[in-house]
Amino acid sequence: RRYPTVELRAETFNGSTRVPIPSDSAFLKALLLELRLEDEHLFVEQRDTCTRINHSCVHSVSTGAGELWPVLAFHKSGLIYACVPLVEGSLEPRPPLLSVRGLSQGLALLLGIMDYVSPSRKNEAELSAKAGQLRTLLIQACPLGTPLNTNIRSLNPSFEDIQEMPVDKEQPAWRSSTYKGKPQVNVCISEKVKCMQYDQRDVVDTWQVYGAVNCKCDIEGSAPSVTLSLTLPSNAPPLQDIVVHHCVTSVDPAMLLSTSAEPLHDSVYNGPYKFPFIPPSDSFDLCYYTSQVPVPPILGCYQLVEEGSQIKITVNLKLHESIKNSFEYCEARIPFFNRGPIAQLEYKVSSGQLDLFREKSLLVWVIGQKFPKSLEVSLTGTVSFGTAGKEHPTDYVCTGNTAYVKLYFRIPDFTLTGCYVDQHSVQISVPGKPKITASRELISSDYYIWNSKAPAPMVFKPLLD
Repeated sequence: RRYPTVELRAETFNGSTRVPIPSDSAFLKALLLELRLEDEHLFVEQRDTCTRINHSCVHSVSTGAGELWPVLAFHKSGLIYACVPLVEGSLEPRPPLLSVRGLSQGLALLLGIMDYVSPSRKNEAELSAKAGQLRTLLIQACPLGTPLNTNIRSLNPSFEDIQEMPVDKEQPAWRSSTYKGKPQVNVCISEKVKCMQYDQRDVVDTWQVYGAVNCKCDIEGSAPSVTLSLTLPSNAPPLQDIVVHHCVTSVDPAMLLSTSAEPLHDSVYNGPYKFPFIPPSDSFDLCYYTSQVPVPPILGCYQLVEEGSQIKITVNLKLHESIKNSFEYCEARIPFFNRGPIAQLEYKVSSGQLDLFREKSLLVWVIGQKFPKSLEVSLTGTVSFGTAGKEHPTDYVCTGNTAYVKLYFRIPDFTLTGCYVDQHSVQISVPGKPKITASRELISSDYYIWNSKAPAPMVFKPLLD
């Protein structure tokens, strides 16, 4: 698929350094040569010289008009996946790969296509059918040359619902199908909390909150207008680092300038967070944000001490009183690296149950769906190990007594920022009373509690005076 919009932008950005993309047949021949799938036994100087050692899937393809770069291409299970990303700037000298954002977008799109196509590679008829549907799917995934949805499996392969050219001139390219039925809007605020706790005086604990607002709008019309508002409690810290979906038609610029890189002060934008938009046909993330919340949801202390051939462990966890005490699941996983299988275990837990996975050298403390009234739980135990083998878990960081507990939990109908969607504030420019469904959740992500009796990798360490 070719995108004249992208080629026009390439001409604007690259100027005289731009190399036009050749015809499909010429491009394929040049790409096969570059990937060593043609004339692989011959020495081709432009491809095989020692000065062109490629360590990535980004190639420079020789064409009649010059060297076409960057070409993102790889060969997998008998198929070639390739695209030519846009470089938003001059090509001479060649910019660093990390600065070309089109490369990551193109790779995500190709991996999405591979994920959609590859399960059928052994069935030629099924593979042919899926390849035939790719053009229709690309109209949804990448209508104007910029990938909007790289999860190709989630798109609708039906030719009946997809309009290659919208009938209504007002219909935006990202609304690739039409909906018939009662209007309904589903919104889910999903927050993830990352945490590093050390329980040490000279090391600062860190935690970060990342939020995403996912929407699915089933609404009739070619360009329906929806306005959604995010609401915070009066004493909550503001949302920061807000990134909005391209379908959002307008926002207060101050909302986008609030950044966590600067300290909080009174002038920081604190709402209202209104998002007017024309929704795509499928599920999408309306916006992302962060927030500097004052406390992590669960405070922990982990102590691991070796005594001869045994180790003694103590884990204390406390749920902060501001957190909703209703979990879908909550568990603490205690791995032991570089030690061999668990041979013997003696333990005591104040709440929940402890599961032992001997061969994996892992303890899983299932705390359950509620903390007790005290909001505190504890685990103490003594562990001894057998002879370590190649099959037992190893880690370069967790050597000696450097070890951690990792928490996994999900709290439904709760966000750490307090952010929620007021269903009555959702405005839709279509007749009838739409059905509004709003939900929210808090999920742990990389939530570590390090052994306070040993050195641990530091996210932040204060400078010595």
